[in-house]
Amino acid sequence: MSLQVQAVVIGAGAVGLACARALAREGKEVIILERNSDFGLETSARNSEVIHAGIYYPAGSLKAKMCVSGRKKLYAFCDEYGVEYNRCGKLIVATSDHQLNDLQKIKARAQANGVDDLQLLSAAEAIALEPQLNCVGALLSPSTGIINGRAYMLALLGDAERHGASLALNSSVQGIESTPQGLLLTVLCDGVEETLLADTVVNAAGHQAIALAGSCKAMAVGTLPTAYLAKGNYFSLAGRSPFSRLIYPVPEPGGLGVHLTLDLGQQARFGPDVEWVEVEDYNVNPERAEVFYGAIRKYWPDLADGALQPAYAGIRPKIVPQGSTDADFKIQGPDEHGVPGLVNLFGIESPGLTSSLAIAEQCNAFQQ
Repeated sequence: MSLQVQAVVIGAGAVGLACARALAREGKEVIILERNSDFGLETSARNSEVIHAGIYYPAGSLKAKMCVSGRKKLYAFCDEYGVEYNRCGKLIVATSDHQLNDLQKIKARAQANGVDDLQLLSAAEAIALEPQLNCVGALLSPSTGIINGRAYMLALLGDAERHGASLALNSSVQGIESTPQGLLLTVLCDGVEETLLADTVVNAAGHQAIALAGSCKAMAVGTLPTAYLAKGNYFSLAGRSPFSRLIYPVPEPGGLGVHLTLDLGQQARFGPDVEWVEVEDYNVNPERAEVFYGAIRKYWPDLADGALQPAYAGIRPKIVPQGSTDADFKIQGPDEHGVPGLVNLFGIESPGLTSSLAIAEQCNAFQQ
């Protein structure tokens, strides 16, 4: 006999927890299934913890809409639930004259997305804010911030549980079957196989989301993207950060370049770079620091030899290969894939953390 439940969310990262919270607050009975021994151990724990403004994404894209909406919701959520953050601001810096035109394009794109607080700065104005900076011009984003990602996820989980949701750890979903009674999930719980029957399933399984959706034979042909892995390595700075704001170079293909971010203790870290890989591997090769030194010294020439230490790595769940234009978020409902009750979340890379509350709202709309 299968346990019956109204809603199941697969994956207890920031987006999965936000989706579970939204469903629970609507009065649904919700179980969150997480294959690991704790929540938020994969993509949600291996990023820059930046609250993005919504600057870089194509106008009208889900990334643009979800980021701008999600950022506002996220700051409000943090204020309401006491989650620590710092609206420290960000400088996007041009280090050569030909990049000045790129700053104008970035500003125009941001305005098209509804980000209307960017300020173009001269080199002198930017250096007055950050004296260690080397640049020929910059964009200031006052609404960019940093967050304690773990505390945010804990607050999401706490509110979901207050509204009746339950988290099942060490619970790995093996397959999804569409039946006349609902969606039947086969789950390995602490080594024991169980089945769950749910009216609604939100597949927020990150790197496993595409394979899980593919296990459902009722999925319409041609609706599954291909999964690719783009690793991002981070290095931490030994000693005190000379910057009080985040420093980003003009974006590069596949990512936003080797940027400087801060944690809430003002410790600086650099990254991520873009390293395309075939399997999930979270080891940081110390030799990659050489490329980091060259990239960072373009905007911070005084970076000392030996100041970078391997920190951690994350992997972006890409749905396009190396060399392709970045794909949009893919929030896939029954109208697209043909499976009643199933919502798939594919390619939820940056700005997924910032967008999480808006993504949850969008997923919830499929259940109305």
